[in-house]
Amino acid sequence: MPDTPQTLDSLRQRIDEIDEALHDLIMQRAGVVHDIAAAKNGDPLAIRPGREAAILRRLAERHSGGFPLPELTRIWRELIAGCTRMQAPFAIAVHAPEARGELWDLARDHYGSHTPTTAVAGPMQAIRAVYDGSAAVAVVPWPVESDTDPWWQTLLSDDPRTPRIVGTLPFVVTERHRDEPMALAVAQIHSEPTGDDHALVAVEVTGDISRSRLKQIFEAAGLPPVAFWTRPARSAEDSAVHLVDVAGFVAVGDPRLGTLAGRLDELAPRIRLIGGFATPIAIGRRS
Repeated sequence: MPDTPQTLDSLRQRIDEIDEALHDLIMQRAGVVHDIAAAKNGDPLAIRPGREAAILRRLAERHSGGFPLPELTRIWRELIAGCTRMQAPFAIAVHAPEARGELWDLARDHYGSHTPTTAVAGPMQAIRAVYDGSAAVAVVPWPVESDTDPWWQTLLSDDPRTPRIVGTLPFVVTERHRDEPMALAVAQIHSEPTGDDHALVAVEVTGDISRSRLKQIFEAAGLPPVAFWTRPARSAEDSAVHLVDVAGFVAVGDPRLGTLAGRLDELAPRIRLIGGFATPIAIGRRS
């Protein structure tokens, strides 16, 4: 028997009641965020990529019913973005040269459609915005092997203000995305463990060592590599630099980094943990 107008009206009234209940909860959440900001006592860094990843994973695990999970996580990304801006000024700089707006779209999806966002022509301009404080996060391209002057090599700097890689975009990967992440987020904070993570270690190598040998040394140090990117030496006096994606969380001062340095000895004068990221959530991806 078809629904009567009275039945439809009652269902719509129920939706209105649910909307108001949701709104009440959002306002309650905002009140707690205000208290958190006060407890931080003026700490200007409001972003917590590890905690944000844990929130989205928890929601994905408990989600059921017909509402699409990508849309649910998008709602929470906007909620997180709004709450972040409540705590402190928050802006991002995005590598988005003309006619290449895919990173811009990813950044807006992840960091909020109303977050102040600046498009820059190259990844180094985005990272400089983090250095000078005009942006809290730089969104830069995922590394590619063919890049002869990769942006990530600048993160080997000994300057204590050097930012670190703290996340990957998109964090929620659906079938419309390609098979590898498209961007990394860089900020002046340290990564936090989430239970399913990657670390990024940069190694400057002065001696002659193959990638397969370097892989063996990483594995022996307890740092299993997932991927390598290499900037070859550009002259006889120059050093090659490898970026290694390591499975698992690696903290600053992790003893495995000391083990790695001991095994490489004089072949690698500089070994730097340049960041890490939580493993993304995959929705509806084909194996």
